[in-house]
Amino acid sequence: MAILTVGILSTACAFNPAAPPPDPVARQTFDAFSLSGRLSASDGKQSVSGRLEWERRTETDRWTVSSPLGQIVAQIDSGPDGAEVLFANGERRYAPQVADLIPILLPGAVEAGLPPERLAAWVQAAPPGDAEVRTRDARGRPARLIDKGWIIDYLDYRDESPEAIPRLVDISRGEFRLRLVVDRWEAP
Repeated sequence: MAILTVGILSTACAFNPAAPPPDPVARQTFDAFSLSGRLSASDGKQSVSGRLEWERRTETDRWTVSSPLGQIVAQIDSGPDGAEVLFANGERRYAPQVADLIPILLPGAVEAGLPPERLAAWVQAAPPGDAEVRTRDARGRPARLIDKGWIIDYLDYRDESPEAIPRLVDISRGEFRLRLVVDRWEAP
């Protein structure tokens, strides 16, 4: 009887092969968008959390970071001519590039080498051409992406459609970890 059962199970498995991996979904990248969400960042020694409002236009970005209670902590504006951060107390700092200012808000970002120029593609699950999609979900969307040593995990999407924007993104490298929960997304 045991041999018969094994034989039946073996035959059944032969008729039900594993499903093929999903075809990759062509992801549209938006040059302009607006998102609102919650973020947390940690470098293994210190951590921060709060809210993020990000408005991206073709050549400019505005990041507004607020405390968990909604008080604006800082606003960073960047464009082709450089970047400036405005703190809640009125203090301003200028830098030739936004990469020099983001670490003010995210501990450990400098040491980890966080590339702000890649963030727009990462939050849209639209991997840059030189990035590697390691795994895809059942709908063909990126589930894990490796980009210049960074691991980007897409833990949840806004809906079930193949084109959906990620809702929960976990970005890490070494001890540095950034988690973003996208509550609102708009593209023109």
